[in-house]
Amino acid sequence: MGVVRQVFVFLENKTGRLAEACRVLQEAGHNIGALTIADASDFGILRFLCRDPDGAAAALRSAGFSVGESEVLAVQVADRPGGLADLLDALRERAIGVDYLYAFGSRAPGAATIVLHVESGRESDAVAALAEAGHTLLPQEQACG
Repeated sequence: MGVVRQVFVFLENKTGRLAEACRVLQEAGHNIGALTIADASDFGILRFLCRDPDGAAAALRSAGFSVGESEVLAVQVADRPGGLADLLDALRERAIGVDYLYAFGSRAPGAATIVLHVESGRESDAVAALAEAGHTLLPQEQACG
């Protein structure tokens, strides 16, 4: 529990490309639960969570998008000053690096969800460190809202 799959899509930096990807997902019946976009000079990377990552990735591939999937951790934290710092301290204590993260509000009152990608090969260490520190790791269904 806590390891979830996200979809990532390489998008050309041209007007409307993000809208096209979102329309493909809508037409295939996939709802985005959380997302982030990082940009580079020639393209952007859309990363998102949904309930059916295989289906979403297949729909985007069939529409000509360059798509992949990766494992990330979904962790519920207290929505208060220091909530994220506490989570990161648990990883730092085990020397586990974070490649990137994004966050969104949770349906649970007073909580937020942090989605993070840790350095390769350290996922199980991160799950153990976070669980031992009392953090709640979420399954795919809960991570997607």
